[in-house]
Amino acid sequence: MKKRLATLVMLGLATPLSAQWLELKTPGIPRTADGKPNLTAPLPRTGGHPDLTGLWRTKGQTGDLRDTSKLKEWARTAMAAHEKNYYKDGSFFQCLPAGPGYIASGPAGGGNLRRIVQSPSVTAIINADLTSRQIFTDGRALEEDPLPIWMGYSVGHWDGDTLVVESNGFNDKTWLHANGLGHTEKLRITERYKRTDFGHMTLDVTYTDPGTFDTPLHAVIQMEYGADDEMLEIVCNEATEGSTKQWDGKKDTDALASAISLEPKVLGNYIGRYEGIWLDNPTRVDVSLENGALFVSRNGGKKSQLLAQSPTAFVCPTCTWGQPYIFTPGKDGAPAPQVSEVQISGAWVFKRVK
Repeated sequence: MKKRLATLVMLGLATPLSAQWLELKTPGIPRTADGKPNLTAPLPRTGGHPDLTGLWRTKGQTGDLRDTSKLKEWARTAMAAHEKNYYKDGSFFQCLPAGPGYIASGPAGGGNLRRIVQSPSVTAIINADLTSRQIFTDGRALEEDPLPIWMGYSVGHWDGDTLVVESNGFNDKTWLHANGLGHTEKLRITERYKRTDFGHMTLDVTYTDPGTFDTPLHAVIQMEYGADDEMLEIVCNEATEGSTKQWDGKKDTDALASAISLEPKVLGNYIGRYEGIWLDNPTRVDVSLENGALFVSRNGGKKSQLLAQSPTAFVCPTCTWGQPYIFTPGKDGAPAPQVSEVQISGAWVFKRVK
């Protein structure tokens, strides 16, 4: 209990990078007559190939990457264990790289942003948490028995207007997605990047791992150019210094076991709508009271129960990231003026609007 409260307090004091460049327009990109980015303009080329250079945001995903029917029994069992030990097992909560998990979703807390920098011999992919990949396009082949590392090894070649990337050499310490799907060191990934116009690109990914799935898994990610935007660094150690190793509770049972009861009057001061910026996204947080329990809804999404760990600190086991919420008490019993949503990227402050 004391350990969890210490974690929440320290996380609550962390301050994320502000979105100080929201008003800066991206130079050198095509625009419409009214000055807005023209995302349907023709795609740029360099050296005869599409130029993938730019800031990209994932906008949607389809495929069977989360289809558990194709998994071997050990993988399904491990996923169930990871769900219960979410805070302890997730590499992002330990400030470790997510490895191949970045490909489909980007780094945790990174706003689904990544920057691609393309040159004739190597293409780099830079993530908000300071991790990066090198995709060599100089004709080299992948090693057959590489030393396993976090980000793996990647080589690429052009198939018409599509950049085809082959990767291997991943260690087995990471997940392929946030639901806890692990993999073995035999994992091999094929990515196909096809930029269709200036502002849109499709990433087609095939995951092959005979030690984990019976047949290859597949994901198709739609990406959009991050025009008039910027990717700010997210340093997990900076945001959670001294507390990351303490955040080792289970996602459900530990939060429930350490929950405390609060008077309805106290909970009532937290009811309301709060708004602010998360990364570069306008975000709305609605807090409601139902049957004596607080619930939170983010941007009109599903309601998730908040479990009190102190009179002001709550955890949300069923939220997407399991993020805690810390309310700032109002003066003389007035409603809370703000709430902080705590993530590994810091404590994001949302102000009461009603």
